[in-house]
Amino acid sequence: MSAASTETSAQLPASASRVFFQPPAGVGCAGSGPIPRDDPVQRKQGKVTVKYDRKELRKRLILEEWIIEQLSDLYDCEEEEMPEVEIDIDDLLEVNSEDERAVKLQESLIDCYKPTEVFVRELLGRIRGMRKLSAPTKKGL
Repeated sequence: MSAASTETSAQLPASASRVFFQPPAGVGCAGSGPIPRDDPVQRKQGKVTVKYDRKELRKRLILEEWIIEQLSDLYDCEEEEMPEVEIDIDDLLEVNSEDERAVKLQESLIDCYKPTEVFVRELLGRIRGMRKLSAPTKKGL
């Protein structure tokens, strides 16, 4: 570093070397217009958190991975090559009886040429005791 640049930085006050990113008072995001400073709704938004039931989400993810693996075996192909098969777990959980759930699953697997009874029985056993995923709950309002 040269002596000239050392002298220049030494002469500047400490606050001159800082950069601040503050919009002028009352200015919000581009195109949104001014934001009033006393707006209580604006202040609450920063305090809102969303709580998910992570344990239930983890179970659901494991189940969905298992379903994909089983469907790959049933259709003898990779996931990308698999025909459109829609198995909605929440939809199955809304149905009251095991028999109705089994019928619903069999209808989804109508294009499968392999026997699907074992898969249906195992899937129904795995979803027993699960609950339908609800919308996330909000805390702090």
